[in-house]
Amino acid sequence: MTRLRCAILDDYLNLALKVTDWSGVSDRIDITVFNQPFATAEAAADTLGDFEIICAMRERTPFPRALFAALPNLKLLITSGMRNAAIDMEAAKDHNVVLCGTQWGRDPTAPLTMGLILELTRNIGRESARMHAGEPLQKFVGIEIEGRTLGVIGLGKLGTKVSRLAQAFGMNVIAWSPNLTPEKCREVGVGYASKDELFATADIVTIHVVLSQRSRGLVGAAELARMKPTAYLVNTARGPIVDEDALLETLRARKIAGAGVDVFSVEPLPVDHPFRKLDNIVLTPHLGYVTEEGFRNHYRQMVEGIDAWFRGEPKQRLA
Repeated sequence: MTRLRCAILDDYLNLALKVTDWSGVSDRIDITVFNQPFATAEAAADTLGDFEIICAMRERTPFPRALFAALPNLKLLITSGMRNAAIDMEAAKDHNVVLCGTQWGRDPTAPLTMGLILELTRNIGRESARMHAGEPLQKFVGIEIEGRTLGVIGLGKLGTKVSRLAQAFGMNVIAWSPNLTPEKCREVGVGYASKDELFATADIVTIHVVLSQRSRGLVGAAELARMKPTAYLVNTARGPIVDEDALLETLRARKIAGAGVDVFSVEPLPVDHPFRKLDNIVLTPHLGYVTEEGFRNHYRQMVEGIDAWFRGEPKQRLA
């Protein structure tokens, strides 16, 4: 049997070959791991042209129609997760590429959301940095989240999990999304609010809706203007859901107390991005799903998926 070439993309932490045993397919494939993002779409096309199999990490390297057209040898594309907005699924079908996904075990984004909330309100990281720098005394006065109101945009699986974690901290939780009903809120045990009410009354607003044409720009200048000057915004969903220019202007003018952001319209976040110069924003480099357990789960399923494809029985097909 002719050995096929397999590319593992965007393994920033060099974990793919460490957390999972690839011996189940290594007799049939030659693996190349890429630890850095491609600088351009052209660079991706030039580098990946000889690969028949690609393992992609969710929404890191985009796969638009033009890239599929530039990869005539590609036969199998496996992405982490069962949804990847960066992949043109119709293009995959049109180019006869089998597209498969992996299932999530647990989604660790909810605890990260609470971590950002705690950093914003208690300045743990900033005070730690000052301690390491030799500063003798505390500088920042925190606020208590117990008794404060968390506004959750999107009450699906993640929004519900965040709501329950927040309630464990003693927070009052209200929720809104375009299709959310008061009945659903009662099922989860949170209060229902209109969009305007949520932004006007919440002490912290956190976003947990899926990126779509409907949700793109959902939080813009008007919504930010309704927030209290003491309120915080947290986004661990997707960057384009928030109008980044409007958020930048709001933070520069200190019209809200701050923001915690894990996702951006362009990732990795450019080193010269103006967000990096603000002292009232906590930035993390899309850590929502970045855990050892998560990577082990996804890469294990990729090995299983490659083996199943070789046997003519592709698993968890998306296209």
